[in-house]
Amino acid sequence: MADKARLFGFWNPSPTKHTPFEDAQGIFSGAMIAALGIGILSSAGLLTGGTAGVAFLLHYATGLSFGLMFFLVNLPFYWLSLRRLGWGFSTKTFIAIALTSLITEVQPKLISVTSINPLWSALLGGLLLGFSLLALYRHRASLGGIGILAVYLQDRFGWPAGIVQLAFDLTVLALSFAVLEPLVIGCSVVGAVTLNLFLAINHRKDRYIAL
Repeated sequence: MADKARLFGFWNPSPTKHTPFEDAQGIFSGAMIAALGIGILSSAGLLTGGTAGVAFLLHYATGLSFGLMFFLVNLPFYWLSLRRLGWGFSTKTFIAIALTSLITEVQPKLISVTSINPLWSALLGGLLLGFSLLALYRHRASLGGIGILAVYLQDRFGWPAGIVQLAFDLTVLALSFAVLEPLVIGCSVVGAVTLNLFLAINHRKDRYIAL
């Protein structure tokens, strides 16, 4: 049975390499968890940071779908990804973004959160997004935008991806004071800090070396 599993690529006997099947399940799982986290935050009218935060702002301001905004906002970052991180990372990231965008569009038909405390939404949504990014980073993918830059800076300079992303996230949230209420922004900051501290603690290149 183990030989057949290796034959069909279900897992790699090398502890430092992922098979295509392992990458596929990691990316799909990460996209599903990300979509759930986005749904939890959206149900309370909250934001997150990075390109997802920009997509939320555009969604709230225009009424256009978050999934479409999220996909479009990430398009310019593919140039950096292709130039600095290669086709493998870029392709997997594109798939992760497309899947997350698609699932966020379908998800309201499958699950509905009718009532949730904003602070609890921030903590839960932040943790879910942290778990999704952890899964994606470990399979050399991201949710685009600042995630691409964070992975590049970690690979290039050793800067923790979670801390890099936190700095950008707080900048996005600071800009949102022009259009949102302070309570919403305050809870959103809690979610962003929760997400990025989770990443900073749990994602270190020297602890997880599989590719």
